[in-house]
Amino acid sequence: MHPSLLLLSLLLLLPLSAASPPSPLHQLRLSTTALHGRHSAAAQPQEQIEVGRPLPFDSLTPSCTLPLLSHSFGNTINLPPTPANYSAPRNCTWTNAVLHFSAASNGTQYDRIAAVWLSGVELLRTSTPEPTPDGIFWSFRKDVTRYSSLLRRSNLNLSVMLENIVDEIYTGIYHVNITLLFYNNGTNTCTSCCCSRKLKKQNRPLSLIALNASLELDENPADLIIPVSAGGEEGFWFRINSESDAVYQGIQIPPNTYRAVIEVYVSAHGDDEFWYTNPPDFYIESNGLDTKRGHGAYREVLVKLDDNVVGSVLPFPVIFTGGINPLFWNPIVAIGAFNLPSYEIELTPFLGMLLDGKVHYFGLGVADAIPFWLVNANLHLWLDDGAEKVLAGPIKYSDPNNCVERESSFAKLDGKFETEGERKSEFSGWVFSSAGNFTTHVTTKLEFENEINYKSNGTNLKVEHEVNVKKTIEISTPSGGTVNSFSVETKYPLKLKSTTVIGAGPENYLCSIELEHSFKEEKKIGNLKSKLENKQECSGWMFVHDHDVLSGSGTTSQTYTVKDSQGCYTRKISAEGGAVGTDTENFLCARPVSDDSFLET
Repeated sequence: MHPSLLLLSLLLLLPLSAASPPSPLHQLRLSTTALHGRHSAAAQPQEQIEVGRPLPFDSLTPSCTLPLLSHSFGNTINLPPTPANYSAPRNCTWTNAVLHFSAASNGTQYDRIAAVWLSGVELLRTSTPEPTPDGIFWSFRKDVTRYSSLLRRSNLNLSVMLENIVDEIYTGIYHVNITLLFYNNGTNTCTSCCCSRKLKKQNRPLSLIALNASLELDENPADLIIPVSAGGEEGFWFRINSESDAVYQGIQIPPNTYRAVIEVYVSAHGDDEFWYTNPPDFYIESNGLDTKRGHGAYREVLVKLDDNVVGSVLPFPVIFTGGINPLFWNPIVAIGAFNLPSYEIELTPFLGMLLDGKVHYFGLGVADAIPFWLVNANLHLWLDDGAEKVLAGPIKYSDPNNCVERESSFAKLDGKFETEGERKSEFSGWVFSSAGNFTTHVTTKLEFENEINYKSNGTNLKVEHEVNVKKTIEISTPSGGTVNSFSVETKYPLKLKSTTVIGAGPENYLCSIELEHSFKEEKKIGNLKSKLENKQECSGWMFVHDHDVLSGSGTTSQTYTVKDSQGCYTRKISAEGGAVGTDTENFLCARPVSDDSFLET
């Protein structure tokens, strides 16, 4: 097999070449040869790191701590999720909840996808780093306050999925511990397992909530969460293999619902793990390439309500630790590898449809998908304790038509492929609850640009990929006055360059790679603004035999900066040769965060 075709088949996203059967493997693995000398001298397990801002609760002592699961995931392939029982802690005063995930492994293994569900509601999607013979360990915390209505209940089923293979070759077992930490921030405290909604009714009338509550889920958790998920025998995620694999679930929502948001979890795997580097099918066919990693570089997760598109997601390209060059992700993993993002779509304008007392079907699908994607969702609902039934109706629904343009030009293995996409939507609807009559107006604009270039007979590859998402939510009175608003703009650009040199045999090759990867987000919530930028820059080379990285180097530098009403945080970290070189943190602001101009700095 020509090594550049092997690279594509291994999801290294590198150049294509002559026709021959591709490898079925989905990522590369660090061989014992490559790891020798990187850690063996110290013979100590090494910590793996995903850079993020410390949670505001990290400096506090938890009101209570609840261990959820301690389990070793060995040969778990094709097995159902590992179960555990969950009941809310008794006599514990708390307002916020944090999921603490810690794990360790040693040996040889690929990265694995994992998830945590509570009664079918996904709390976390994560992936594992690739272990070393000397061992690795890692831990992180996720704010799960948005799931408070579930966490205050008892006698629920907790499920943890981590499909792993252990045999004479793949020896790494993942030892996982999951714990919930409950914190009391001093407001709206609750010692009962089921009193969160009663507090709203007794101490905060719904009118005040509608006028003043944050539109962010973690700041104002929903009263009820309903999963849009699979049965659980093979995990609660739906497996999407093609565009025609849309899945639907019928749900009848309570008649006193006054707000609805659907939260989508999604991850790409198999032939589509690096969809943003996939060339068109006709390029593969024209060159006689026997690979399934094609179908172009455009993917969009569609959310439907009774066959109508009500929202969509252009997913952030999370890179697992076996991707691109595994030497980049030790010990700093890629953005989102431990805590994959979820995506929120406001459905309040559609309550006029949903509150008719009938079952409605919520659907999920992936446009242009090839095998395979894992998708499921959580439906967050806010309930009016002051009314048995809420009235609602539509005002405006513009069909969110999608426009995708593609241009291609190639001669044999060299060529350029450009893809641009855009989707605009505008929805509004009124809701008459005990708080009064309010209209929710939602606008969304998704923009997608992708360019793939092959040169030097396909051995040089350049990929430029960028997504830009703009969303606004505005709640107004019948007279037109705005009582609440939320806007967010998110960008995630990615740039990849690689050069491949063929070795002595077709299964041997030398590859140099440069990568830039970023997540940028600006929010405005009422009069409060925030800005986040998380950027990684990587460079290195590797010598590969079959699917094993035998030698090479990787340098990764990362800058994480956030400014918001809580203050400022910056972390700069770099690593080379499997070890952290520099690591600095700063909690100081260059200027006051109340300054409206800080978003432009």
